Amino acid sequence: MLVLANVFWGLSFPVIKALTLVHEQLLPEAGTWFSAIYAVGPRFPIAMLILIAWRPHGFWRFTRLELKQGIVLGLFATAGMLLQNDALQFTEASTSAFLTQFYAILIPVWLALKLRRNPGTRIWICCALVLAGVAILGRFDWQALRFARGEWETLLSSLFFMGLILWLDKKEFAANRPEKITLLMFAVEAVAFGALAGITTPSAAALLVPWTFAPWLGLTLILTVFCTVGAFLLMNHWQPKITATEAGLLYCLEPIFATLMAAFLPGWFSGWAGIAYLNERATWTLLIGGGLITLANVLLQLKPPAKET
Repeated sequence: MLVLANVFWGLSFPVIKALTLVHEQLLPEAGTWFSAIYAVGPRFPIAMLILIAWRPHGFWRFTRLELKQGIVLGLFATAGMLLQNDALQFTEASTSAFLTQFYAILIPVWLALKLRRNPGTRIWICCALVLAGVAILGRFDWQALRFARGEWETLLSSLFFMGLILWLDKKEFAANRPEKITLLMFAVEAVAFGALAGITTPSAAALLVPWTFAPWLGLTLILTVFCTVGAFLLMNHWQPKITATEAGLLYCLEPIFATLMAAFLPGWFSGWAGIAYLNERATWTLLIGGGLITLANVLLQLKPPAKET
């Protein structure tokens, strides 16, 4: 089920990239932050409506722990997506997808420090492979010691996604209902992105223009149904059944699917929406960097770590 969630998230990268390009075409006067916010913001109120229609009876009833978990998950997700989607305007979708997985190395490091327990040689080897893959994918400049804006923003977003994974893993929330915390998570994101859109919009009319363009509506619906409702319901239900460390490395499958889809979907989206979005090619940095990250995931799956208690 979590592999399926990775498929949906992989799809989101070329879809969001296409949406930001549609915004450049429809609203050339809007800044990059508005494009990043409005490319993903509308999917959350729509996703809320889908969940409410799916289970309308008592949808407003939540336990105290469901409120606590859902609200914090929403805040982590909002910060991570804001940075990640702005970064997509400055780097390729496949590169962004791989760099997002930097939390795979951060999670075991955080847990080792918190629990004062060595996670084991194999986990550290996997982390080293991920770190090497991230450096190659980000085209890290060893002389200037810097990444470009797209790469830095993506890595920063990874910190918030790490927080999301760890918060979902907390034992006190074990009895929470996945559909309830998912609905709360979407509600927080809907409010946050709605407020940010209002602050960054160049005009009130700019908030309405995309809704009159059929390809934008189609891309937004794809992003909502598969990459939002489908992916997060799967994540919130199934991730607590494995360790946070295993989940972090398992999510490294996401960029594999993103890379495959970025090889042919941009051409389709370009013809449909009238944008200039070329299919991506497999470069040596993508193959080697992505290969190292994937190898780390394979090594972990050969012997998954025990569930933390």
